[in-house]
Amino acid sequence: MRTFLILFAFLPTMLMADPLDPLFKQLAEAPTAQSAASIEAEIWQAWLVGPTEDDTAQIKKAVRAMNQGEWTLAMVQLNQIIEQSPEFTEAWNRRATLHFMLGDFDSSIDDIEQVLKREPRHFGAWSGLGMIMERTGRQNAALKAYERVLQIYPASVSSQQRIEAIEAEMLENSI
Repeated sequence: MRTFLILFAFLPTMLMADPLDPLFKQLAEAPTAQSAASIEAEIWQAWLVGPTEDDTAQIKKAVRAMNQGEWTLAMVQLNQIIEQSPEFTEAWNRRATLHFMLGDFDSSIDDIEQVLKREPRHFGAWSGLGMIMERTGRQNAALKAYERVLQIYPASVSSQQRIEAIEAEMLENSI
């Protein structure tokens, strides 16, 4: 009886599949970069939907502020979203991006860790980590991050290009 109760307690979470699972499966199987691009766009759109309508509206405002170079405003908005809804993965990711843009790589890495704790398939966060590792001279770590992107998103042209460039640079430096 006890085993039954334990299994029953976990049943709702076992039955609740992540709505992004089919998209990630399609992304992993996309035969070309072009076919993967539309799937990638759907995933990004899904990530921008917050736990509440207010969170969704706020992150759109923060993204708009980032795109317009209003970085202080964007940071304030992202901090508010994260404080209100710490489970909103994309708020952490956008703040990681903003920290990166401001050159604060340590804070960016801290936020990327939060993203990956919540969504280990976040190819954008893995890519951002790869860029930080490259910029800070940690080529092996950059390679691992970009390779992780390719495990999730095999058609990622940018990650393929970064891996080729890093490997070429490492080969050149070893000669």
